[in-house]
Amino acid sequence: MDPNAVENVLYLADSYKVTHHEQYPEGTTHVYSYFESRGGKFSEVCFFGLQYILKRWLIGPVVNKHMIQEAKNFFAVHFGGQDVFNEKGWNHIVEKHNGYLPLRIMAVPEGTCVPVKNVLFTVENTDPEVPWLTNWFETLLVQVWYPMTVCTSSRAQKGVIAKYMMETAESLDGLPFKLHDFGYRGATSVESAGIGDAAHLVNFVGTDTIAGLQLCRKYYQCPMAGFSIPAAEHSTITTWQKSGEAAAFRNMLERYPTGLVSVVSDSYDVHNAVSNIWGEQLHQLVLDRADKGCLVIRPDSGEPEKIVVEVLELLSEKFPVTTNSKGYRVLPPYLRVIQGDGISYETIGGILEAMKSSGWSAENIVFGTGGALLQKLDRDTQQCAFKCSYVVVNGQPRNVFKSPATDAAKRSKKGRLSLERREDGSIVTVQEGLGSPEKDMLVPVYENGRLLRDYTLDEIRQRAEIDIVTSVKRKSSLSPQSNGTV
Repeated sequence: MDPNAVENVLYLADSYKVTHHEQYPEGTTHVYSYFESRGGKFSEVCFFGLQYILKRWLIGPVVNKHMIQEAKNFFAVHFGGQDVFNEKGWNHIVEKHNGYLPLRIMAVPEGTCVPVKNVLFTVENTDPEVPWLTNWFETLLVQVWYPMTVCTSSRAQKGVIAKYMMETAESLDGLPFKLHDFGYRGATSVESAGIGDAAHLVNFVGTDTIAGLQLCRKYYQCPMAGFSIPAAEHSTITTWQKSGEAAAFRNMLERYPTGLVSVVSDSYDVHNAVSNIWGEQLHQLVLDRADKGCLVIRPDSGEPEKIVVEVLELLSEKFPVTTNSKGYRVLPPYLRVIQGDGISYETIGGILEAMKSSGWSAENIVFGTGGALLQKLDRDTQQCAFKCSYVVVNGQPRNVFKSPATDAAKRSKKGRLSLERREDGSIVTVQEGLGSPEKDMLVPVYENGRLLRDYTLDEIRQRAEIDIVTSVKRKSSLSPQSNGTV
């Protein structure tokens, strides 16, 4: 099998779409469709990932005669000998457009947060000879659900962490590092890991998923989107055997004498590791390193809400703890805890609440998240859908929609759409072509095979920033004593 077979854009649609060019009313010259989140887990979504799809698959001349012939042969077999492939239509694209796709896509700028039930992007053909082309790429374009949903979930977790930092910490310092992506191995592929991590990196800068950093570099103009630190895993501790656990810990501090270093400490008994090894046997070594870096202790089993507080309490018995201006306890700056087991949007607030209830500041902890960040979601998490809302048939425009009697939630939108912000700040979708172009938040991002907007990760991050951080930055900038940091 040709390893590049799926590079052919003629294979990027569901099989049944190969037959759809024959199913529109005769005289159809224009098809217009849109993508939205109809609802779901979060009340608003942070839009991200369309640019990757466009750059990866749809920029430039993406179809040629060889690809068409290859696809014709493939589909003849796939459909049991039936001649259903639109060879004529694809050849028209090659001959008239040199393989550039005659499509126009309008989309909300990446990083924009939009309430559910609103249009996020629209697609339409620009050549009346190929109206079927609009929905041919539904399959590919709807896959934006994944980075968008990861980005939305990651951003929501950032909001939870920021809330507890505002309540229990002196500042929001370190917030961008508070949720670290551990999800590379738990993803379904290298590509999905890269896409999901890039979405997470809109909100945070901590990751161990190298694929995401490379994707941000290639598709979002960011040379280095995230950072990591030296860290132990169970194999690098347990190979020293149980009797050598203290030696394994000592080795970590000696190998990395400066900066941050993370050491998993529950290979046998996390309570013993914290109290006796870190707190007694290696106590002086930890102190000697105090002005050179920070030791991050990682429990990795047990009930997170309980174990985090227990580790903090044990550390407080061995190392000097201070109380901040908000009345919460803080470990010395050379000691922190990272909880990387069982972390999700559903659990992170419970851990922080348990810490708060026990008098501990949120600044003591960093979280690591893997499967819950990149895998525990699907297209229905935000009820993502792509629907046709407008066509032109025999020169006559038609507003089209679906309205299933069995599920009112699946009623789709009518006509040409615009996304507008009202005077009160709310965002609404205006249907049936009644919107004002000058108010439309949707901007042209793609036309006839060419990318019209090339967003950088930096500007996406600015648009996606949570309200708490934006508010603090605004107040800080207005303060005469401000140094401009959060």
